[in-house]
Formats: sequence, structure tokens, C-alpha cells
Amino acid sequence: MEDLPLDQVRTLLAAVDEGTFEAAARALHVTPSAVSQRIKALEQRTGRVLLVRSKPVRPTESGLAVVRFARQLAALERGAAAELGLRGANGPAILAIAVNADSLATWFLEALAEALAGNPAICFELHREDQDHTDQLLRQGLVMAAVSSSPHPVQGCTVRKLGRMRYRAMATREFAERWLTGAPLTQALADAPVVVFNRKDELQDRFLRSLGPRLTSGPRHHVPASDAFFGAVAAGFGWGMLPDLQVAQRGAGDPVPVSSSDHDQRIGSATSTGVRPEHPRTGSYSDGSGVRPGDVDQPIRHDPNSKQALVEIAPDHPVDVPLYWQQWKLGSPALAAVGEAVIETAARVLAR
Repeated sequence: MEDLPLDQVRTLLAAVDEGTFEAAARALHVTPSAVSQRIKALEQRTGRVLLVRSKPVRPTESGLAVVRFARQLAALERGAAAELGLRGANGPAILAIAVNADSLATWFLEALAEALAGNPAICFELHREDQDHTDQLLRQGLVMAAVSSSPHPVQGCTVRKLGRMRYRAMATREFAERWLTGAPLTQALADAPVVVFNRKDELQDRFLRSLGPRLTSGPRHHVPASDAFFGAVAAGFGWGMLPDLQVAQRGAGDPVPVSSSDHDQRIGSATSTGVRPEHPRTGSYSDGSGVRPGDVDQPIRHDPNSKQALVEIAPDHPVDVPLYWQQWKLGSPALAAVGEAVIETAARVLAR
């Protein structure tokens, strides 16, 4: 195969990152015509169409291979220049990372902060994406690492297990009394409003399938932000799957099961007062009185009889989401440092 001219490769990457030939020209300090000519020359050399000329431009399947190569090349160049002490090598290493919203809202920033403490010359470009889809961004060359639900490494990547996030179906006590009483839970859920993150969010459906293979939900509220999602459930919009980590951090209430009169998933009169006692090790609660965010099994002080208290609507049916860290096989000290910080932080805060 003929060598790929590096100026043409860099130009293709700039066009993809900037979105248009004009913006790429400004970033590269050349004319839009020069950008167009370089990309056309690269396409002629490879015998492939590499870019779809839309707004923004987007790489074709063949173009994605060149984009991945360009990003890896840029990272290696920065690392080599820094080690050699070359002029212009003092700029930050820019790491593009894909992460799911709930990890970003609960524990992931802590890991990045630890990486920054030892490597201040790093800048992060975070892409928020569902954990079932972050590996697609790796395949497309848009990111160098990702928090993923897949244990299977993307080509050219390594994979390490992080742990699992546990989610519980929760709602306010007032919502449960209004929508989930007087009928079997499987029947009540078919009419009860539910909060989902977006149309890629399958957590609520996974929970429903754990109760019955053909169970469906009621009307859906789409709330595509982790904190706002929590707020929507806490405000009584509907029931939703909340991660233990976030419930503990927000101090919003203990996931107390709603009482039931039998064991066939029937919701009763919502009169449970089953608040867990103080934690035997710390004697404290996660309402600001001493429990660390990573202690996801800590009890939370609240009034269990409050209408706004969060209750767990099916205690025997939590949903666990396994998480993995995938990153390029690349000799980048910055990427390696971030990877180690992510692994160490996950070991502290995620269930194994």
C-alpha cells in the first residue's frame, strides 16, 4: 500500500473535527481550497471516498479508518515531542473519552481529577453516550477511550473490567400511592408514567422484562440529563431506574420498599417504615454527615412517611449494569495515566 501523506491525513481529521472545509482551513491556517485539494488527493491515493460532503462533513466507513489513524498519530507525535523536549510540545494532551451519563454524574469526574493531579498537561474532550453505544465512538475513531458495557474489545483496544452500577426502580411515595396501589404491580406499571433518559435508554425495559416477558410501560417522559432525570423521578413525573450511587450522593431518601400484602409483586398501602439503621461501621448517614459517595450501601436519613420520600417499587428486581474501560493500544503516557486513575476509582466506588 502506498504511504499516506501526513499533511493530507491531518487535513482529513481537521475537516471531521471542525465540521466544514472552511473551519478546517482556519484551524490549519490554509485556504478552504487547499483543504479540498488535499482531501481529494487523499481519496485518489486510497481509491476510496473518505468524506460525505454534508454539513457537517462526516467520514465514510473507509474514512473512519483514516480518522483513527490520524488521531493515533497525533497522540504519538505529542508524546514523542514531549519526551524529546521539542519546541511546541508544551501544549496539553487532548484526550477524547466517551462516558455514560450516570458515570459522569457520579464517579467519573473524580477519576479524571486524580489523573489531572499527577498530569496537569491534559485536556479532556468528553462525549456523553449510552454505555451500550460508547464502543461505536471508539470504532469511529472519535474517542481514544470509553466506559462501555461491552467486555469485547474494539479492534486496536484493550479492555478492563471496572465493576457494575446497580439500579433500582424507584418513585416517590405519593406517586406509588396514586399509580401503583390496588392492583398487581405488573398490571399497574402498564398504565403508570415512566421516566426514560432517551430512546436509547433500555434500563426501564430491562426492569420490566425481569417482571414479565411481555410487560410494557405507560406514558414516557424523556429527560436526557442524569441530574434532571433524578429530579424528574423525585418530582413525581413517573417511576424510573436510579443508580444506588446517585441516590446515596443526593441524600434524597433511603430506597425503602413499599409494603405489600403478598409476594406476587402487589403494591399495598405504602405504609412501610423500614428505614435501615445507622451504618455499623460509621454511625453516619449520606445526608452530609460523613458518608463518602462511594459507600453506595449506606443508609440515608429521611422521613420514611413523607410523600416525597423515594421508595423502591420492586426490591427483588434490581438491574446491574457491568462497566468496562476500553482504550487504544497506544504508547501515550497521558492516556495510560487516565486509564489507571479510572480503574482505581472504579475499584473504590463500583460494586464488583
